Amino acid sequence: LYRMNFQALLEEHGKRNADVTVAVIPRSEDQASEFGLMKLADDGRIVQFREKPKGDLLREMRCDTERFGLSKAQAAERPYLASMGIYVFKRAALEELLRDPAMIDFGHQVIPRAIESHAVYGFPFDGYWEDLGTAGAFYRANIDLTSSKPHFDFHDMKAPIYTHARFLPPTRMERCEVRDSIVAEGALLKDAEIASSIVGIRAVVAGNVTVDQTLLMGADYYEDEEEHALNRRQGIPDIGVGPGSVLRHAIVDKNARIGANVRILNEAGVQHHDGEGYYIRDGVVMIPKNGVIPDGTVI
Repeated sequence: LYRMNFQALLEEHGKRNADVTVAVIPRSEDQASEFGLMKLADDGRIVQFREKPKGDLLREMRCDTERFGLSKAQAAERPYLASMGIYVFKRAALEELLRDPAMIDFGHQVIPRAIESHAVYGFPFDGYWEDLGTAGAFYRANIDLTSSKPHFDFHDMKAPIYTHARFLPPTRMERCEVRDSIVAEGALLKDAEIASSIVGIRAVVAGNVTVDQTLLMGADYYEDEEEHALNRRQGIPDIGVGPGSVLRHAIVDKNARIGANVRILNEAGVQHHDGEGYYIRDGVVMIPKNGVIPDGTVI
């Protein structure tokens, strides 16, 4: 998740007459081992690359990031240059590098070989950029959107981002308290306390429910009274969140059925667990798409 002016990247690529340009971003040591790391010469040319190094191999990739515009304190905190996975190639260079059929992965194979044989330069970037490849990162990036000054602003009028047109009715709230949250269209919320959360399309939240620091993705469709009656006969909750439930620090995927008086809290602080109808990753409780959590369940 990021916003970048690619024109500046292209201009730098052309000015250097580079065969390849790789966008790079300063990272801290606790984050750096998850990325391809590189060192740059004074002219910006990449002279060394290591994919996801650990231990001493990681620490050997430290460099002075102050010369890329960071303050001394920021450079001390983020002394590694990580690949953002954004590349610009000269067409001829790309064709030459991919002529070998063994070259199937850019991070592990193509970029390291290019550094050995071509003019490869780094393009430093120091804006907001979040790799959403883990549950924890995905959760943090979403919940950050609910703050008064999010790192990534969907409402930036210079570069706004819109959802697909769905022509849904507006959200209806009855006796609700909503703080620092994002609520999508078509939701039905009743007697709910919602804080620092995202409520997705067609989400149904019943009475006396607390939703805190939670990503509630909503639903792909509404259920009618006939379907509710069928749910009761089958002994499963309706789509949405049932009355008396409390959800905190969780991700609930679409069409999930959370029963009445369910408590999703992870009070034990478990970091990784596979439960019945749920998963915990990076301390975040996740209810999968179409998941069912019976009445009275405590997680």
